[in-house]
Amino acid sequence: MTERALYVYALVPHRPGAADGVTGVDGHPLRLLDVPGTGVAALVHDADPTPYQGTDEEVRRRVAEQDAAVVAVWERTGTALPMTFNVLVAPDTPSDVPADAPRDARDARSARSAEERLREWIASHADGLRARMDSLADRAELRVEITVDRAASARDDERARSLEAELADRSPGLRRLLTRQLEQIRRESAERLADALYADVRHRLLAVAEDLRERSRSVRDADELGVLSAALLVRRSDIEAVGAVLAAVRDEQPAARIRFLGPWPPYSFADLSDDGPQGASAPAAARG
Repeated sequence: MTERALYVYALVPHRPGAADGVTGVDGHPLRLLDVPGTGVAALVHDADPTPYQGTDEEVRRRVAEQDAAVVAVWERTGTALPMTFNVLVAPDTPSDVPADAPRDARDARSARSAEERLREWIASHADGLRARMDSLADRAELRVEITVDRAASARDDERARSLEAELADRSPGLRRLLTRQLEQIRRESAERLADALYADVRHRLLAVAEDLRERSRSVRDADELGVLSAALLVRRSDIEAVGAVLAAVRDEQPAARIRFLGPWPPYSFADLSDDGPQGASAPAAARG
């Protein structure tokens, strides 16, 4: 019989009962794996030692279930170091033990379960993990994406208004020419506004956030130009202040399009080492 692996959701401060009633991927009941003497616990469920696979829809559903589980326990513990999707810790296999290791060492290592392997890894990194949790206590991650609507950015441009007026009563061929000219004016106007907004908004957000990490920009409307896509680390008490900054930007710049999401556990700021327990996906935290 194949020994069971552990599917790992997050590392959290050990709080007895923090996972009670919480379910994760595919409805699996979750538990806290305590590591005595460290104050750290892993949020896990027992699993087969193979990653989840499936259709895009199934993966999205499972990622959402994992997020919901991490959020539920994060709200109870006050801090968490979330894992990526499909982080598994498997029990030892003979290939994990160096061939030249003493026989007693080989026997001891080959007997390690997934729980023992994970506990050993946490114990060896306990000081750093506790320090990271302390630094993230009572903090949340917010996501901000700001774009500029090209047409709206040129609304006050006399050249653009003149071309828009001409388009109504021109021949199809001339309309195509004028449309290209109008698109060029809008593109240049949007680029100027985006450059000005980027520096201004980044400065204003960092006045209320503890950290800002830029992210790859998500798919947007073809008529929009990207300004800033970022994850913010903020104290929970400062979430409303971030909202106020973004509301002011929206009022000052009607061409700005702002998407503001969260709060979530600090996926982008967990900064876990990438040398996780052998047989597991690297426990680096990120959120897609």
